Amino acid sequence: MGASARLFLFVILMAVGVTASAQTDLAPPAGVTTEASRYFTTSDGVRLHFLEQGAGETLIFIPGWLMPAEIWRRQIDHFAQRYRVIALDPRSQGESEIAQSGNAIRRRAEDLHELIEQVQASRVVLIGWSLGVLESLLYLRIYGDDKIAALVLVDNSVGEAPGQDPGTVLPDRGPGARDREIADFVNAIFKSPQPAEYRAWLTQQALKTPPAASASLLAIPYARSFWRTAVYGTNRPVFYVVTSSLGRQADTLRKKRRDTTTEVFANAGHALFVDEPDHFNASLEAFLKKALKG
Repeated sequence: MGASARLFLFVILMAVGVTASAQTDLAPPAGVTTEASRYFTTSDGVRLHFLEQGAGETLIFIPGWLMPAEIWRRQIDHFAQRYRVIALDPRSQGESEIAQSGNAIRRRAEDLHELIEQVQASRVVLIGWSLGVLESLLYLRIYGDDKIAALVLVDNSVGEAPGQDPGTVLPDRGPGARDREIADFVNAIFKSPQPAEYRAWLTQQALKTPPAASASLLAIPYARSFWRTAVYGTNRPVFYVVTSSLGRQADTLRKKRRDTTTEVFANAGHALFVDEPDHFNASLEAFLKKALKG
């Protein structure tokens, strides 16, 4: 599992078997909005939420483990000026229903397929971060790339060589400390200072996912070669944007795979699009103009 994804941040959380603690409601901080909310029901009966803004080519943003669609807010507001932007709350995350089953990467790839069918786009750009990278690649392995215009893979391994450099290891806070461990996780995904209100809000969002579902989502039953086959098995343009821990892997991918753009955010944390939103938006804008010109 750890070899196939940037999951070293999360391993400590898998051992937590306590139930989610009681939480008081926190309002999203200023600038975090939930306009253009949409819902659809999956084939297994789970109600999923997504945000939708703008018009034009369809971009689908997929957040990482435990994170809400709203973490893409700076991207939603920027790209909705030119594109149709959709940001998904995966099952058991954000405003989507807490699912009693299906909290596994394959079912989430199926959810992504059903979302694409729901929004009725002729083609989409998939933009996945962290666990969302693997969900996007698994979608490709199951459904092919007929409806995919391009792929944006943000800070997760794609199974290329070399493996990911060691990174942050979160402290074990002991039994009954899930709130503090999730707060540690939220703090660890940033390098730039983030407002305390924003970090508290993200922590509450992450705590919506029950411990059992959180752990189940990290049970990745595929070898590194599975993801490498997926990324080399499509001829669609790929933008692989990563932090320094994956810089050497990005270099290998760029050299070996045609139509691949890479960029390393050396001074950003795992949530690099939050740490450096203007930089990320400009780089993604340049990639999209090239990838979608046909």
